[in-house]
Amino acid sequence: MPNASSALAEQFDDLPQQQESSVLGMWTFLATEILFFGGMFMSYIAYRSAYPQAFAEASRHTIVLYGTINTAILLTSSLTVALAVHAVQEGRSKACFWLLVLTVLFGCCFLVVKGLEYHDDLNEQLWPGPHFKSGLPPQSQIFWFLYWAMTGLHALHVTIGVGLLSVIAWMAQKGKFSAAYYNPVDVSALYWHFVDIVWIFLYPLLYLINRYS
Repeated sequence: MPNASSALAEQFDDLPQQQESSVLGMWTFLATEILFFGGMFMSYIAYRSAYPQAFAEASRHTIVLYGTINTAILLTSSLTVALAVHAVQEGRSKACFWLLVLTVLFGCCFLVVKGLEYHDDLNEQLWPGPHFKSGLPPQSQIFWFLYWAMTGLHALHVTIGVGLLSVIAWMAQKGKFSAAYYNPVDVSALYWHFVDIVWIFLYPLLYLINRYS
């Protein structure tokens, strides 16, 4: 198990300072991610305001079952990664490892469900372009462009999170963390929570608004 002296990087005075710096660094990174996603959300809001009927009709062709399943998966994964942080804070590295593995499995399940949904969307010709599904207003292609861009970017972040948490789980199995040192687990969990929160916004915007009106 790492002790306080071995875990402390030379540029910091103590572990609390190191912990605060790593968390601040992650929040700074996430702030840039929020700006990136924010541009897409603002585009969605602007175009939905301009073409409300076309967006309403387009959103009714999203598969709400897949979206709901993935929402449940990500919410559960947020719980497991939070429990992993709690476990390592108490010095239970083995429990932390298995909870991280479970979180990674949830992330993989999300990607599998999303892949199945993409397959169905392609079969329904819901890809913007010359072969776009007939019967929908032309402006509905804007909705589907944003759908593919926003969910695709989110899926990329999930993939990165799965890789990151896999490395952290491996480190936990090797006994790299303890109650005195768990910074990587904490900041990785923060990234995963961000991924979950983004989906919480995507789910109602793409699947639920005006669906039954």
